[in-house]
Amino acid sequence: MKLGRLAARVYTLLVVELLLVATVAPGLALLVLLDRSVLVAVGVLPVGPALSAALYALHRQPADLADLHPAAAFWRGYRLNAAAALRIWAPLVAVLTVVAVSLLHRDAAGVPVWWSGLLVLLAAAATLVAVTALVIASLFVFRPADVLRLAAHFLAARPAVTLGTAGLLLAALGVTVLLSEAVLLLLAAGFAAALLVVCRPVIAGITERFVT
Repeated sequence: MKLGRLAARVYTLLVVELLLVATVAPGLALLVLLDRSVLVAVGVLPVGPALSAALYALHRQPADLADLHPAAAFWRGYRLNAAAALRIWAPLVAVLTVVAVSLLHRDAAGVPVWWSGLLVLLAAAATLVAVTALVIASLFVFRPADVLRLAAHFLAARPAVTLGTAGLLLAALGVTVLLSEAVLLLLAAGFAAALLVVCRPVIAGITERFVT
């Protein structure tokens, strides 16, 4: 039975990974064409809904191995959560783009070093809140403002969630810088699964307070 569950988990991860690649492919093509220009932000937008769908599918993996349909779960999650995911992801991409442009052209813009440090902290905080909010929006139905409030609350109340999410984001950044975005994409389903594990206290807390 343990071997069967492991095989089911691997199968689910592979299917979700393939669908992730398929749904972000248009953005990847744009990344190549734009050659890392400022407009690269447009190419990153499909990542939000795709990651949300992956979180939905991985979270809803059934206990019954005979009822394993990860592709159907992925597309259901994509249909249900694409709009909510974009409401979180698009502002994050905008903030990170502004910060990146400011840092890249710091000397020309006359941005002081201390202000650059604040921008990095702002980007880090925004990413932590947005990624946690994306997990919540992928699994529950709340108003956008409530999703952000819940994300900020749990990050403040559960340091383990904050540290775990930060660690995953730093690992993703390291893979991107040292290897490439393509390698990170190939690990995206595993990243989503790890994010669900890190955010278990968030999921359990929301379920206890608002679902059961």
